[in-house]
Amino acid sequence: MKLNKLVQALALAGLSTQVFAQETTQQTDTSEADVKVERIRVTGSSIKRTALEGDLPITVFSRADINAAGITSAEQLLLQMNIAGNSSDNLASNGGIVSEEQRGNNGVSGANLRGQGSDATLVLLNGRRVATHGLKGRSVDLNSIPFAALERVEVLRDGASAVYGTDAIGGVINFITKKDYTGAEASAFVDHTEAGGGNIFRTNVLFGTGDINKDGWNVFGTLSYKKNEVLAGNDRDFSTTFQPNRGLSPDTRGTPFATVFNRGSSQANLIGTGLIDPLDGQSVTAINILDLPGAAGCETGGDLMGPYDHKLWSSESSRYACAYDYPAAARIQQPQESIDFIGRATFKLAESHMATLEFVASQVDVSKAFEPNQISPGSTFGPDAWYPSTGESYDAIYNALSGYFGADQLNYGERIAYRWRCIACGPREIDTTTKAYRFLAAFEGIITDWDYNIGISRASSESDSTLGTGYHYTAELQQVLGSGLINPFLLPGQSQSAAGMAALEGASAYGVKLYGGESIMTQIDATFSRELNFSLPGGNIMMAAGVDLRREEFKFNGDERAELRPVFNAPFDNANVLDKVSRDIKAVFAEVYFPILDNLDVTLASRYDKYDGFGSSTNPKLSFSYRPIEELMFRGAFSTGFKVPSFNQLFNGVTESQYTGLDLADPATCPGGVADENIAGCERIQPVEIFGGKEDLSPEESEQKSFGFVVVPVDYFNISIDWWEIERTDTIRSAPRDVLIENYDLFTANWIRNGQGDIVAIDRRYINSGGTLTRGIELDANLTGELAGGAWKVNLNGSYIDTFKSKGIDSLPYSENLVGEYVRYYNLPIKWKHTLNFSYAHGDWSHSLTQLYRDGYNDELPVSVRNESYVPSGWDPKVDTYVTYNYSVTYKGIDDLSMTFGIKNLFDEDPPFTAHQNDFAAGAGWEPRIADPRGRAYTLLVEYKFM
Repeated sequence: MKLNKLVQALALAGLSTQVFAQETTQQTDTSEADVKVERIRVTGSSIKRTALEGDLPITVFSRADINAAGITSAEQLLLQMNIAGNSSDNLASNGGIVSEEQRGNNGVSGANLRGQGSDATLVLLNGRRVATHGLKGRSVDLNSIPFAALERVEVLRDGASAVYGTDAIGGVINFITKKDYTGAEASAFVDHTEAGGGNIFRTNVLFGTGDINKDGWNVFGTLSYKKNEVLAGNDRDFSTTFQPNRGLSPDTRGTPFATVFNRGSSQANLIGTGLIDPLDGQSVTAINILDLPGAAGCETGGDLMGPYDHKLWSSESSRYACAYDYPAAARIQQPQESIDFIGRATFKLAESHMATLEFVASQVDVSKAFEPNQISPGSTFGPDAWYPSTGESYDAIYNALSGYFGADQLNYGERIAYRWRCIACGPREIDTTTKAYRFLAAFEGIITDWDYNIGISRASSESDSTLGTGYHYTAELQQVLGSGLINPFLLPGQSQSAAGMAALEGASAYGVKLYGGESIMTQIDATFSRELNFSLPGGNIMMAAGVDLRREEFKFNGDERAELRPVFNAPFDNANVLDKVSRDIKAVFAEVYFPILDNLDVTLASRYDKYDGFGSSTNPKLSFSYRPIEELMFRGAFSTGFKVPSFNQLFNGVTESQYTGLDLADPATCPGGVADENIAGCERIQPVEIFGGKEDLSPEESEQKSFGFVVVPVDYFNISIDWWEIERTDTIRSAPRDVLIENYDLFTANWIRNGQGDIVAIDRRYINSGGTLTRGIELDANLTGELAGGAWKVNLNGSYIDTFKSKGIDSLPYSENLVGEYVRYYNLPIKWKHTLNFSYAHGDWSHSLTQLYRDGYNDELPVSVRNESYVPSGWDPKVDTYVTYNYSVTYKGIDDLSMTFGIKNLFDEDPPFTAHQNDFAAGAGWEPRIADPRGRAYTLLVEYKFM
């Protein structure tokens, strides 16, 4: 078979980053007549074809690409993909403070293509589904993928519900392992940071025996171990929130050396309802004696302490308070240990029939930890827990306060109400263990010109989270605090008493089971494909058809304490217990390939899915490729997609939370719902808000469009550009309060009233409402040549986001474009990302130099800038671009030995500064959705083949 110029040029370019082909060919002889073509099935299609250039944009990462980049996990690979969204899908982003939707995602790393979310990106292993993570059951945990055993990763940058069903809105990532192997090899990898902390180690062994063609069978297995060492926030100088001149300062007065607080007239305490500043007569309600005029200063009170920026937070009554850098106290890189195994046995049953047994298993241990608990004089810890009115520390506090404010303003002999960061309690730690497996039996071959592939599999992901340090039983902790054995007013160098530490230890909840869950999937699938005896001018029509039967099961154990004693600030989740809910899915699908002309191909696909509980969904797809001249190919696709509600969204228990704000009014009598006591009907209300699952939810729906072209003007250069659009409707989300207010007439049932017509509750459970619109362009260009006897290649791969909009309900227009704007929690839609790579190979040596570029964006406004009360002198509304360079060199001059040395972040570039509010996002002065905090690192990979 003669390859055209476009295909030959792509082959010369290496196809290491961009694949325009649906197939590969294997040539066993130099003569064209003896070419043997192997039909294969690639991600995004059920048809086995032999055409090299296809109508769907697919990106392929080979094993060599992954090794050259020093990538050791699927999470790292996603962070470097330009087509991946910038969301809270990595362990750094969900290590500390997270949104409601992320709670319970302990230890999870997700795949998120085109910013559609990890629950709208389908993850496959060798072309088939795996179980979603056991704690929430919403997305596949990338940490459970056997990464060291991968041969390549195929990424379909297009919707694929017509082929795969639910969740394939953003695209599909197919992790493909070795199919057979003979011999033995071992590898070891180290990724060591120059600044210390966050080192990564991995080792892998692989053994296989049996030749399929000679023996009729092959068996191989690979075992891998990986360890990520902890990287703490205060291990990096840039990770600090004490940058008030730039608009960033921590909003907490819970400090290692406690801040004295007022508690109102009903609770007697040392400072009563507050003190009057003798300088200006203003009220002061939070005082740290280290920050009083003439005192030593907040920085002397302990690590990560500094002054509370009352101007930035518009809190004048706290001008003598201190703050604690709690975001920097969180772990940037969570310590992780994982072990995974994949075993595969392949048997030739007959000349054209094969059977495969595959078993994949992994265990991943992850430990997240963030700042120690803040002890506040609120409802949890009343006056009995305040600091007793005796002893040297009490007198020191009294003397310092009376020396400035005057003794007549103090209540000597009353306990001290305080806010304190309990360093002695230890950081709050949650340890999560995830055990996952998949067993697969598959049969494939040819029966009377029909290619068949039949499989049966069962997969599970079971996770358990356990409390580590930093958590204490509430009643016992209150007793310890009130006893005076623990002193919240200690300076560096001073230690808690042995009796106090023993008392804390006795109150510890270390080892208490937080919650656990399991996600199980059982699947039977069959696909049949062949060339039909109908031809068009471009060749024979090909088709595929199949069935997919699945059962998905999920359980969430909730609170599993042996004794139901309250634990202070522990995120137990007993309201959402699910006792093994399940659903059955039955699907049929078909795909037909029409070679209408020699240079025009059209593919039609459709899939029908029926879900027990909420009906069915039919999703078609139309794609084409057109080559008007040999050097140019156009391609495009249109499809629909869908995403079914998760078990949590359907069945979560109902929880109630009291609305405590002072700004809400009845929207029926007060348009806009803004409270104003001077306007009739706008009186303040404080109803209960109801959250939880709803069983009447419908699937989300989507439309995907794409159009692009591939140009190969000469053999040594090619470029592709693809435009795409994804519009989602009926999106599932917890009902936003502002949407319920602004569209009161549509959501009157969500405002629950008593017999007198007064609002007593707001139903904010999950709803189908509104949608999102995202558009972008993806670019890939390759230039190759020869130099000094070697071969070089330049590749540019980039992603441009043009539109990122949302709306609360379908009838509303879309919001303003959020591209280039800061977005909390979810996808951060930066405009441009690219990877520019130069590689050179000569003899036994190969080099790679890569630039990673991430565009800047408009930062979140500090509170004081937002309310126009104060603008810090160094405030810059723009977050800088983030550009790093990686270099690697590989040597293969010794038989059976390969060594790759690399330098990541060659110029040791710090993440760009951002002033985002840390109560709503991880990262202390930097953005973990964009940047890598590890700094310059040195990598070494050694691979040796024994046989």
